[in-house]
Amino acid sequence: MTAILLDGNATSKAIRAEIARDTARLTAATGVVPKLAAILAGDDPASATYVQMKARASAKAGIESVTYPITNDAPESEVRHRLAQLNADPTVHGILIQHPLPKHMDEPSILSDLSAEKDVDGIAPISLGRLVAGLDSFHSCTPEGMIELLKRYNLPIAGKHAVVVGRSVILGKPLALLLLAENATVTICHSRTPNLAEITRQADILCAAVGRPELIKGDMIKPGAVVLDAGYNKVEGRAKDVGDVEFESALQVASAITPVPGGVGPMTIAMLLRNTLTAAARAAGFSLEPETV
Repeated sequence: MTAILLDGNATSKAIRAEIARDTARLTAATGVVPKLAAILAGDDPASATYVQMKARASAKAGIESVTYPITNDAPESEVRHRLAQLNADPTVHGILIQHPLPKHMDEPSILSDLSAEKDVDGIAPISLGRLVAGLDSFHSCTPEGMIELLKRYNLPIAGKHAVVVGRSVILGKPLALLLLAENATVTICHSRTPNLAEITRQADILCAAVGRPELIKGDMIKPGAVVLDAGYNKVEGRAKDVGDVEFESALQVASAITPVPGGVGPMTIAMLLRNTLTAAARAAGFSLEPETV
């Protein structure tokens, strides 16, 4: 068996084309241009690169994007002041607080001040709480992108046993909740789970989101399972970044698998843009549902 590749690049491209179409509809009908504001605090090169990627993708979709850089040694009050301004600005529909914030800042407390209506990254406590309660909210973009990828490839979720390896508040936990909302039976594991392989081999859908390079080997995967790899790890001496799954061995066992790169990653940005468009449409009182004849 050789797994089919779940192509996040191609799928996200199709989604971004849909977003561009609907953004044009929104702007033509209301004059509103969706706007995404990013607060980039600190000097992390990966964060800066990621924000630049989001800005380029936004422009292609017709979404305005603006970045507010804040130095690594700036006081926490500077971030809070900027966030308060953006929360109050009716022309800003989505706010992204690029994380991690500098260590001297209280990130959970700052995220608690983020308007739920503008939390298009879906990582503020109120958004996560609404997800737990089954209420409408924006969802964390990477988990939502993983669910969307399954749906776009018509891979069933309901009734399947999904195993999530990872328990972070922005990935593992919300992913488990989203899978549960799709009527999967969900088991959450992590790097300290005893006999991890025994549990992962039970998974119909195996989601790796633990941040350990190639932790999941082919012999830890149930034959025919769908494997979603959200890991992205730099390994010394390796020219190419790797996921949390040992790709070559998994490829021979799984029925479908996401590559790294080009799998889950592109879906994250697509979901961020879709959430920004949704926030703008809600603010304008505009329905994104296609008109029926």
